[in-house]
Amino acid sequence: MVIKTRDKLIEVARQLFAHNGIENTTMNNIAEASDKGRRTIYTYFKNKREIYNAVIASETEQMITKLQELATLPIPPESKLMNFIFVRFDAVKELVLRNGSLRAEFFRDVRKVERARRCTTGREAAILTQILAEGVEKGVFRIKHVEQTAMVMILSLQGLDVHYIRNNFAELGIERLKLREYIKDFIMYGIKKQAVTQQMNL
Repeated sequence: MVIKTRDKLIEVARQLFAHNGIENTTMNNIAEASDKGRRTIYTYFKNKREIYNAVIASETEQMITKLQELATLPIPPESKLMNFIFVRFDAVKELVLRNGSLRAEFFRDVRKVERARRCTTGREAAILTQILAEGVEKGVFRIKHVEQTAMVMILSLQGLDVHYIRNNFAELGIERLKLREYIKDFIMYGIKKQAVTQQMNL
């Protein structure tokens, strides 16, 4: 398959960023490694920041595709929700670990992480909104403000990303193998004591 010039530049830049770091990679390096002249690379990207953003967008697109496919599966909404959470965790972990420079920045520079997340936060929330809305429609979830709840959940999950990537739940007193169970219990049942009649209906 013929790789389009822009896509090739993005992939070459990703590899260079991962191995050499963003600061140590120049536009000249990218042009040389891709066998393209400087004029060609500047036809597609004005500067290194722009090509870095394109790399992040390309990488995160894979995660969005996985989440979109999950949302269309013929499974119960509660299963979709839990699968969404952990497919997302695993996709973020894979993305970060396969890109060395991004991995370093993910743990060091919050501002760069937030810029990277801007590519996906709204789209993740939209997919999650679809799942939650389906659950409400089928009488599985009781949510008054679906879109707002979805955004709050996405932001909350982002707060767990670093711990999931580093696999440091044990030192925090959380058994990693039981994490799914803990999250399911919290999201599905909350912390407020339910009335006996409500519990019997679950």
